[in-house]
Amino acid sequence: MSLGDPHALSAATAAFLASLVEFIEALTVVLAVGAVRGWRNALAGAGAALLLASSLAMLGPAAPLPSQKLRFVVGVFTLMFGLRWLRKAVLRAAGVLPLHDEEATYRGVRARLSAAGARAPRFGWDVASLATSFQVVLMEGVEVVFIVAAISAEGGHTAPASIGAGAALGTVLLLGAVLHRPITAIPENALKFAVGVLMTAFGTFWTGEGIGAVWPGREWALPALTLMWALCALVLAWCASRIALTSP
Repeated sequence: MSLGDPHALSAATAAFLASLVEFIEALTVVLAVGAVRGWRNALAGAGAALLLASSLAMLGPAAPLPSQKLRFVVGVFTLMFGLRWLRKAVLRAAGVLPLHDEEATYRGVRARLSAAGARAPRFGWDVASLATSFQVVLMEGVEVVFIVAAISAEGGHTAPASIGAGAALGTVLLLGAVLHRPITAIPENALKFAVGVLMTAFGTFWTGEGIGAVWPGREWALPALTLMWALCALVLAWCASRIALTSP
């Protein structure tokens, strides 16, 4: 990956930030399961889900579309995905939606598992623990697979996106092993805002190319689109906060 290629650098950054958010959310649930029902079952469920998600990633697209059609299809889906993240991030920044709290999520999962009570293990395994860890890690893992696939869809940027996602996984695993508690020091809400901006910028760029538009500066238009969407999101957050303050 060359630092002189803005697209490659943006791909690695977007994949790292988006994957970091997804893996932090998965880690919170796995830690809660492990603390209440035992680490053997929590880690086994998480490991099986990671293995399945990795297998899906290695399969790749079954029938690649022609380049321009691929850019349009992936661009639209990436744009929709990014706008979904950006909408929630803007509303959280404006105070309309509550900020995401990993500590509260951790306590909630622990409370639910404790209330469920101990169940007789089947074949030496706690099915509830396995299912909880497996479900959340698989869900977040599939989102990471989609993000990496979308970011690298144009070709030539599979390695940067994969490196970014791998670095995020390694970071979260290391922090989880050291801390044994939810990762609250990382500003997850700010990360989601940044991811929403980056994914929306990628989606805009590819959708434009998919309909035949020629961006000024070619790939250097991507940082400009990122800045544009960031400014738009900040303005919208400010407007939404003013409306929320004046609403009865």
